Amino acid sequence: MKKLFLDDVRTIEMIYDKSMESEFDIVRSYSAFVDYIKTNGLPNYISFDNDLGLGEDGKVAPDGLAAAKWLVYESGIDLRNLEFKVHSANPVAAEQIRGLLNNYIKHLKTSE
Repeated sequence: MKKLFLDDVRTIEMIYDKSMESEFDIVRSYSAFVDYIKTNGLPNYISFDNDLGLGEDGKVAPDGLAAAKWLVYESGIDLRNLEFKVHSANPVAAEQIRGLLNNYIKHLKTSE
């Protein structure tokens, strides 16, 4: 089972039990998230942070919501079996990510 952890600073043991560390691949940015999925395919489970710090240009980097939007609107990947958690400390963004993914997955399952 492939698991992906999107977070710019946190480590696995800050969110999950340390014993789960080897189950996850870690990506630290939106672009690394997109590249990972394009290269390795959709993991079974994704753990999302939202606020991903600053980009190389010093501006606010694309966030976890942008990553979720990429999955839904641009990736072309079937997300019906995706399991995810949003571990972001930003409650508004966390709800936006959950809402987007849950609604899209529900839509896919009801239109089968």
